Amino acid sequence: MKVNRILVSQPKPAILEKSPFYDFSQRHELEIDYKPLIRVVGVSLKEFRAQRVEILDHTAVIFSSRTTVDSFFHICEEARITVPETMKYICNTEAVALYLQKYIVYRKRKISFADGTFTSLLELIVKHKDERFLLALSEPHKPELPETLTKLKLSFDPVVFARTVAADMSELKPAGYDIIAVYSPSDVKALADNFNVDDLPSIATFGDATLRAATAAGMHVKASAPTPAAPSMVKALDIYCNNVASGADLTDVEHKEDAEREEFIRAQQSKLAKKSRVRTSTAKK
Repeated sequence: MKVNRILVSQPKPAILEKSPFYDFSQRHELEIDYKPLIRVVGVSLKEFRAQRVEILDHTAVIFSSRTTVDSFFHICEEARITVPETMKYICNTEAVALYLQKYIVYRKRKISFADGTFTSLLELIVKHKDERFLLALSEPHKPELPETLTKLKLSFDPVVFARTVAADMSELKPAGYDIIAVYSPSDVKALADNFNVDDLPSIATFGDATLRAATAAGMHVKASAPTPAAPSMVKALDIYCNNVASGADLTDVEHKEDAEREEFIRAQQSKLAKKSRVRTSTAKK
């Protein structure tokens, strides 16, 4: 057996030959189609105001995507809000941090960025624990960060600045693919809303939340990343193709709770609690 055709729920690379998917497709002699299953749109000023949150009541903004950056500053402009020079910005990646240059003068003392991982972002937020955070979100969003900030008793307000909607899938024929690679729970929802899950081919997922959503929807997940063996989607698909070619018995990937992440959160809770006790003790003296 052989994998002949794969659908990747991402935009087609600008320079196809430089994409890791290109070498992968050449090596396995297969066809890859690129089609985003979702698109993200900024909320209107009316939708923002309905959330009853004042931007100027906050001293720092947490960004995880360029779309929320665009929507945040668009809302500020439309509402005639002048963001103070003292506002701090915490971003999940350097790419998002650099994107802020479109709207503000880039200064390292104002802008901090993580390495793209949950733990790195959380550690960065904890370093600025005395700020009042505005958490800029897209809807739907992963619940891990707001839930964790609540557990850590940090001062923050979650605000939806963008919404994810399904793309036009009237011409998509899932049965024509051997496997579909999805990158977010929204991708999973778009497939489940538009097609009978039993008619879908095998699924490859990226990220814990995406895997959780796909398994909950009853999809047959045969490849998943990131893992120690498959740090990228390309590697996960490479392993899948090799297993299919060798005739290996492929079982569905199961979602498992991340014990390491929970331990990290508990460690951060303990750290903040100790600092709070020290401040209280010092104040009493």
